[in-house]
Formats: sequence, structure tokens, C-alpha cells
Amino acid sequence: MKFPDSFLCVTSSDGRPVAVQIPLEAWRRIESLARPVLSGFYSEAADSAKIPAASPEPVEAFEELLRYWDFRYPYSPAVRCPVCNTSAEDWRLGDPRPFRLVNANIGGLLVFRCVACHTTVRQKHFRDHVAFEHTTRV
Repeated sequence: MKFPDSFLCVTSSDGRPVAVQIPLEAWRRIESLARPVLSGFYSEAADSAKIPAASPEPVEAFEELLRYWDFRYPYSPAVRCPVCNTSAEDWRLGDPRPFRLVNANIGGLLVFRCVACHTTVRQKHFRDHVAFEHTTRV
């Protein structure tokens, strides 16, 4: 779709359009028509984006990882969300807990979901270091 030069089309890293920024004067002209449409769109999007009922955490897989832990550094239960800056010294503690364990395996992968912003936070444990990654729900 071709936009006027005064419209800014924001694209994802793979080139897909994800948003359009329009000049304030254009918004003022269409606001009364656009608001009802957008409010319906956002309420539907919020309903479809809700996290399904929490499935049980893979505690047995996590405990197995700890039993066979042979990395060159001690296990740290600290988790931090780089998106909303939620953090916990120990993800297993707190009420309510700020993170849920969603995946764990003996190979060193731990995956958490931030309860505040639903970001997926991954800890990839290697022999000498741990790599941190995250994915944010859009």
C-alpha cells in the first residue's frame, strides 16, 4: 500500500507493515470516525491476547536440571525482565510470583513468562556462561 509522504509506515525487521503514523492534522480530521473503530479493534485484540489459563510449571524438569548441574558457575534463581524491568532475586518466591517457569530441560534451558508484561525470558546455560534472551508479545 502506498502512503502519502506525510504518513510514516513503521515496518518489522522482515518488512511487514506494523503501524502507521499520521500527521496530527490528519488525525484531527478523522478522529471522530476512527475512535469507534479503533476502540472495538483494541478491545477485541486485548481479548484475543489474554494468556490462557496457566498450565502447570515444569518443576520436575527444573529439579532434574539442578540435580545434574555441572556448569562451571553456581545456579542463580534471579530473573529480570528487560522490557518492564520486573526482577526477582529468586523466581520461586513471592506471592504473587513475578515470573512463571514455562519450560526447563536438562540441557540448560530455562524459560520464564513475566507476569507483568507477558514477555518470554530465556536463560540458556552453557558450560562457561549463561546467555539471556527475550521475546515480547506484540
